[in-house]
Amino acid sequence: MPSLLNDTKNDTAVLLIDCPDRKGLVAKVAGLLYEQGANILHADQHQDHELGLFFMRVEWALDGASVDEGSNAIATFTSAFAPMAAELEMRWQLRSSRQRPRVALFCSQYLHCIADLLHRSSAGELACEIVVIVSNHRAVEDLARFHGIRFEYVPVTPSTRGEAEAQQLALLAELGVELVVLARYMQILTANFVEHYPSAIINVHHSFLPAFIGARPYHAAHARGVKLIGATSHYVTSVLDDGPIIEQDVARISHRDQVEDLVAKGRDLERVVLSRAVRWHLEGRILCYGNKTVVFD
Repeated sequence: MPSLLNDTKNDTAVLLIDCPDRKGLVAKVAGLLYEQGANILHADQHQDHELGLFFMRVEWALDGASVDEGSNAIATFTSAFAPMAAELEMRWQLRSSRQRPRVALFCSQYLHCIADLLHRSSAGELACEIVVIVSNHRAVEDLARFHGIRFEYVPVTPSTRGEAEAQQLALLAELGVELVVLARYMQILTANFVEHYPSAIINVHHSFLPAFIGARPYHAAHARGVKLIGATSHYVTSVLDDGPIIEQDVARISHRDQVEDLVAKGRDLERVVLSRAVRWHLEGRILCYGNKTVVFD
């Protein structure tokens, strides 16, 4: 279970909704929050007219409330909201900013993404608790020790993949992990692993997907003579590099750039798009539908 913070300053509740679109949805949600005495800080919505779907994110203040008072306020709202949500066929999530999801970071030999996430976490930019770093190499062990985070070395070979994943899943269950971040973890997860964490495994791919999937996209981009390279953060599904895209960014290159130049420029992109995706997930800004995402401001 996520831990609860004792500091009540700037505490908020976040409600995420998706449902069939119809008139009056915003008014119904806002009206109920008004009845509950909630002070709405942010509200945003999106309609997919082609599919007839409605998406909404509402954030309201819990400032000044004790942990118990804040929990009671959320429980009271939940009791009032649940019947309306059922009537309107809403899928919904409600969480408090006091809840700090427990996160596991996976990586292999490239450390730029995981170093960036650890720095942002220590600077207070990521509202989570990083409880373990898992790797099939020992390159990150010193970095984990520096940050005081548990390190688990789990070697993976084609013949031991099932055993390694069973060990990893047991570890994640033991630690109550809610989000897995693949910070340049150069192993393909099996469908069995992914099924344990639906829409809760975030990967960074060193390409502007769907172009140049696979393990050597910078080499493929250089061979193709592209003028832009990119990086993509996405949720992991059982199909390689095909999960719902969360964030992408690009950098311009030229004929003068060699593969090593593309790799260097790409690393900056990878750090940025992964950290944004993780932060947005932790702040409850992402809704998945089909193979797409809505990312609220």
